[in-house]
Amino acid sequence: MSKPLSDHDRKKQISVRGLAGVENVADLKKNFNRHLHFTLVKDRNVSTKRDYYFALAHTVRDHLVGRWFRTQQSYYEKDPKRVYYLSLEFYMGRTLQNTMVNLALENACDEAVYQLGLDMEELQEMEEDAGLGNGGLGRLAACFLDSMASLGLAAYGYGIRYEFGIFNQKISSGWQVEEADDWLRYGNPWEKARPEYMRPVHFYGRTEHHPDGVKWVDTQVVLALPYDTPVPGYRNNIVNTMRLWSAKAPCEFSLKDFNVGGYIQAVLDRNLAENISRVLYPNDNFFEGKELRLKQEYFVVAATLQDIIRRFKASKFGSRDIVRTDFSSLPDKVAIQLNDTHPALAIPELMRVLIDEEKLPWEKAWDICIKTCAYTNHTVLPEALERWPIDLFQTLLPRHLEIIYEINRRHLERVSSLYPGDVDRMRRMSLIEEGGQKRVNMAHLCIVGSHAVNGVARIHSDILKATVFKDFYEMEPHKFQNKTNGITPRRWLVMCNPGLAEVIAERIGEDFIRDLDQLKKLHDFVNDEAFIRDIAKVKQENKLKFAVHLEEHYKVKINPNSMFDVQVKRIHEYKRQLLNCLHIITFYNRIKKEPNKQWTPRTIMIGGKAAPGYHTAKMIIRLITAIGEVVNKDPVVGDRLKVIFLENYRVTLAEKAIPAADLSEQISTAGTEASGTGNMKFMLNGSLTIGTMDGANVEMAEEAGEGNIFIFGMRVEDVEAMDAKGYNASEFYNRIPELKQAIDQIAGGFFSPKQPDLFKDIVNMLMQHDRFKVFADYEDYIKCQEKVSALYKNFENDNFDRTISQYAREIWGVEPTLEKLAAPDDPK
Repeated sequence: MSKPLSDHDRKKQISVRGLAGVENVADLKKNFNRHLHFTLVKDRNVSTKRDYYFALAHTVRDHLVGRWFRTQQSYYEKDPKRVYYLSLEFYMGRTLQNTMVNLALENACDEAVYQLGLDMEELQEMEEDAGLGNGGLGRLAACFLDSMASLGLAAYGYGIRYEFGIFNQKISSGWQVEEADDWLRYGNPWEKARPEYMRPVHFYGRTEHHPDGVKWVDTQVVLALPYDTPVPGYRNNIVNTMRLWSAKAPCEFSLKDFNVGGYIQAVLDRNLAENISRVLYPNDNFFEGKELRLKQEYFVVAATLQDIIRRFKASKFGSRDIVRTDFSSLPDKVAIQLNDTHPALAIPELMRVLIDEEKLPWEKAWDICIKTCAYTNHTVLPEALERWPIDLFQTLLPRHLEIIYEINRRHLERVSSLYPGDVDRMRRMSLIEEGGQKRVNMAHLCIVGSHAVNGVARIHSDILKATVFKDFYEMEPHKFQNKTNGITPRRWLVMCNPGLAEVIAERIGEDFIRDLDQLKKLHDFVNDEAFIRDIAKVKQENKLKFAVHLEEHYKVKINPNSMFDVQVKRIHEYKRQLLNCLHIITFYNRIKKEPNKQWTPRTIMIGGKAAPGYHTAKMIIRLITAIGEVVNKDPVVGDRLKVIFLENYRVTLAEKAIPAADLSEQISTAGTEASGTGNMKFMLNGSLTIGTMDGANVEMAEEAGEGNIFIFGMRVEDVEAMDAKGYNASEFYNRIPELKQAIDQIAGGFFSPKQPDLFKDIVNMLMQHDRFKVFADYEDYIKCQEKVSALYKNFENDNFDRTISQYAREIWGVEPTLEKLAAPDDPK
């Protein structure tokens, strides 16, 4: 295999990031050495690779700080409406390269590092991923921050600074093993602790009702310490802030603990408070009703709202003086976006602050609350919807439960007046679910307490209105909107696929980096042989590079001319990695049956993490690895089919895999994937897509044209019809010989000869109680895969700044701007 170009050589050919000025390179080298010698206090002769990374990170950060300071100062001077994006997850990945791209520093840094005798790619590999998210929802939040800064919105991301992010996945003897993600162990050069903005957060206690209002007393206090990370816009000198809260125990100990032994225990008990920000819950699309999780949700909300209100009241940058006391203007100055129901407690907490602390009457406070808050729904799966037990609420947040009861009382009065005598509707629409254990339905709370509710793809938003939130839609149709997800082209094209970005820029200029609609101009080049050749060359380069990576890590010889068929996402039954497995087995059986036929060779890669407590998902991983063990060692198959499970799938691995993929698998059961954003990343990087009419695939099919996306399987209405008549897996199993053969092989131990019963749970699930109807789509999927093999070559997009522009105008009430801020060294 010919060796692909090194990153340094490749970047030498690329102008899309701006040329490296000689003075700039000299300054960078000088600052790099300054940080290496003084900031890091190291002898240059014994510096490690990690020291070099930190020196480079600090050098790049120096370019952020002045812009960051000036941006925040300008927000106080101009007093714009601010957007607060509340999310329990921010799946940021690495920061260094993204910052260099957005500040137009990448070529200069690359040259400086090269002249210092170092390897840029090696230094970038030293950075730990900030894996503070599970999957789509957290990655969406990260992309949002990039887009909001690039569009000049005064925006802040608020979340939790988890000490341990999403676990690292190791594959041991074919099984997933979880390891703690100690991402902060070497420090984080991108964050700045801000102890001056530390805030108290209260838990437990009881309420006292007095003539002058309600007091929440006898509480336990945990301190929220903020850490700020700069978020640069794309080449506009704007730097916004992501503020993540870390839990700290207060210093005071009760004097009664100062007897022998009591003091030690009191110090050790500080851990209980600080556990709140210790670890990210590793569940995706699954609700786990643990007290610690509810504590996390209230912790981020309570600390953030104190910050929002402090900033709303403040007079100028760096001042604590209060100038605003009239809260009626809060919705004109503040937009709070709830990323799913995890920050839903913002609604009762805002009400508590306005009523109990600011002494507003209920009606006024409620009007302000609704106008300020908006809610994004991310799933229709019932097991994912948050429904918290009343008794847990009563213990942990007694005042908030009272407020939720009052919100519900007034809400049900309104329902009753609009639909007199419809008791069943009142039951369905209540914020409190009766029957068995009483629970608070957090999605209902979000809808009632917000002025806007949106799904994240057109089909998803339609499903919300037609089914899950039908009653709410009928009562308040004006609240419901759609905002189809997008991706940021900075990270997912310019940064991870510079070769493709350059080929596009040569044809249509660089404006597409801010506005992906410009890619429509590429229609003029669909028959341009030179353009097609350039695109194919970039794809082959990316494949060669990824093949080298795979061979290093998996010791499997990859055919770089094979089709790279990739499915990377969380392992979940609804995402149907099992359907992919059945295709692999069928393709394998066909090669074995006709070994002399001309087959289109494939390297099939599946990657993703399974929630640690999700037995079926872990078994799916074991099945994939077992199939790989058989297929990859079969001499008859050779390099016509290889199966690789991509270990520890994360943002950094996505940045390598996506540009190399030929085929993207988006094969969820219609009606189950809210949107998907991986589908867009693959398409933007020139992959073909095979998928169902689900989530954003629907709009992608319209946008790209049927020739660039292979659609198969049931539509939402087909799934509903099958549900109505009853899904019978045996019908398909008995009717389709290749399907029967594949299932019999799994069941009979063909892929697990030492443990013939290893996969009996998977087979039993597929045959008896498969909610996601894998067999029903099998036949159409196999036929569609045959079409893909027959074609195997082609090219086309969705846009994140478009998404954010719509949120800004239609939900938050702010206007995006492409105006650049003056650089810090420019005269004002």
